[in-house]
Amino acid sequence: MSGDRTTTAPATGDSATHPYDALLVVSFGGPEGPDDVLPFLQNVLAGRPISAERLQEVATHYQYFGGVSPLNALNRELIQSLDNLLKTEGPRLPIYWGNRNWRPLLPDTLRAMADDGVRRALAFFTSAFSSYSGCRQYLEDIQRARAAVGPAAPVVEKLRAFFNHPGFIEPMVELAKTALAKIPADRRAAAKIIFTAHSIPLSMVAGCAYVEQFREAAGLVSTGLGRDGWYLAYQSQSGSPSQPWLAPDVRDYITQLHRQEDFKDALVIPLGFVSDHMEVQYDLDVELRELCDELGVNMVRAATVGDHPRFVRMIRELILERITASADRPALGNLGPCPDVCPVDCCLRDTILP
Repeated sequence: MSGDRTTTAPATGDSATHPYDALLVVSFGGPEGPDDVLPFLQNVLAGRPISAERLQEVATHYQYFGGVSPLNALNRELIQSLDNLLKTEGPRLPIYWGNRNWRPLLPDTLRAMADDGVRRALAFFTSAFSSYSGCRQYLEDIQRARAAVGPAAPVVEKLRAFFNHPGFIEPMVELAKTALAKIPADRRAAAKIIFTAHSIPLSMVAGCAYVEQFREAAGLVSTGLGRDGWYLAYQSQSGSPSQPWLAPDVRDYITQLHRQEDFKDALVIPLGFVSDHMEVQYDLDVELRELCDELGVNMVRAATVGDHPRFVRMIRELILERITASADRPALGNLGPCPDVCPVDCCLRDTILP
């Protein structure tokens, strides 16, 4: 596999039955060495006011791991697993990969797609929930990349959000059960179960279904665990403290819960993330674990879906669903399947708060 394209053969034979000739995996990106960290963060924070001190503080999170985000390597693993599945079970679509903030960057990837003769592609976003940063911004990134490439740039159509798809919920239940089993059996029933997702500004929350989708997915996973009591919390706030963001922060929440009840164990499930990238490995495995150690709480963290075989099959199912225009659109819970095409006013960056 090259840096931004898999070795899957072109969709020979498939193009007669569907109009797509590639799959584009779209993600956030991450540095892959110490020298990449500051340029990467400058891409992430472009146009946002942030002090040099805060920039250096965030950089230390990456330098803690040698300046390497795990995200790119995890995306390579996911793409390779999906490529293997498509080779054996079809459809035979070449897979390309483009990031918002670090190599392979979307403009470079779309240029390579155009050079390879790709004219129409499906896109899988590595974000389960609907929000500006997890959906609409990626669509804007793609449009800017297409404009940079010019008339030869392929048309790119996103696959629907998958927060309540069985292929996301089922492996999350399995991974949560595996983590829960690490808590001593006699204390398991009393363990606090806390789901986390990335905090976003309240001005974004007002224009999307992010919280509703997070709550529904958490309820579905909790049901799979056979547990009624669970909590929602947020993490990794990255904006100005003067701007209101989704709360409670998971560290504040666990501290508050522990003051109210001297519990011994906490199962933390990073449901808002599809891979164990920096916000999981540092914000939870380092910072939150340090807090729990101070409180005397045994913190167990569930893994994310990563390249779990059921999750990989889900991506293939979403592709087939679109290719065949199938009316069968699996979705658990009450919110139903997300649309293929987002409404024009969906997931706006800033919505006026009431």
